Amino acid sequence: MTYDKVIQLWNSFEIKTVTDLDTRLDSFRVLFAYNSGKIENPEVTYHDTREMFENNRVSRFKGDPVTLTEISNQKRCYSFLLPKIIAKEPLSVELLKAIHEITTMATYDDRRYFELGERPGTFKKNDFVVGRNEVGSMPEDVDRDISSLLTEVNEATFLASPKQVLKAATYLHAGFEHIHPFADGNGRVGRTIVNYFLMIHGHPPLIVYDEDRDDYYEGLRKYDEDDDLEHLYGFFMSQLLKTWAKTLERREKSAR
Repeated sequence: MTYDKVIQLWNSFEIKTVTDLDTRLDSFRVLFAYNSGKIENPEVTYHDTREMFENNRVSRFKGDPVTLTEISNQKRCYSFLLPKIIAKEPLSVELLKAIHEITTMATYDDRRYFELGERPGTFKKNDFVVGRNEVGSMPEDVDRDISSLLTEVNEATFLASPKQVLKAATYLHAGFEHIHPFADGNGRVGRTIVNYFLMIHGHPPLIVYDEDRDDYYEGLRKYDEDDDLEHLYGFFMSQLLKTWAKTLERREKSAR
C-alpha cells in the first residue's frame, strides 16, 4: 500500500454532502474517538465508545462518569464539525474555542474549575506547561500565538499537493501542542483539528493509534527541543496508511 493509493481512495468517494462524509467516516469516527480518548484516559474502551456513538448511551458502565462525558463530547464534536468540513470553513480562534468547549464540557477537575477559574472554550488563565521540556505559551501570549499559527497555516501557499497538506497539518499540530493554549484537553483538540484541517483541504483524515503513542510523543518532543518536524510528519504518514489499510484492501479485493 502506498500513500498515493490512499489519496486516490479518498478522492474516489466524491464527497459532496454531510451525508456523504458521515457515511465514509462511519467506522473511522468510532476508532478515532476511542484512540484519541484512550491516549490520555486509560478507562476509555472501544466497546463503550462504539455504544455511545451508535446508541447514545453505554450499558453496565462502572467507571468514572467523566469518561462517558469525554466520549459523548467526542460524538457531539464530530456532529458539530461535519457541516463545517463540507463548507470548508477555515480554522479560526472562534472555531478552535468552540471545538474545545464541546470536547471538554463538564470534564474539568475541581482544581481547574473552582480554584483556578478555568473554563471549557476559553484560553488558559494560568501557566500550564506540558512534557519534560515544560512547553507552553504564557497565558497572556496564547491569543497572539494561536492567531499567528492559524494565520500561517490558513494562508499557506504550498498546499498544491496532498503531501504538502499533510506537512502543513503536522506543523499545525506541533505548533498547537507547543503553545498548549487550554488548561486541559489540548491533546484531544489538537488531534481533532489535524483531521479538520486535512479534510477541508481534500485530504483523508488519520487516527493516532493509542498503541503507537510513544512514537507520537517522540515526534512532539523532537519538535519541542529542535524544531524538528520530520519525525512527527513521518509518524502521521505511517498512521494515515494504517488508518486506511483495511478499507483499501477491501476495495482492491472487490475490484478483482
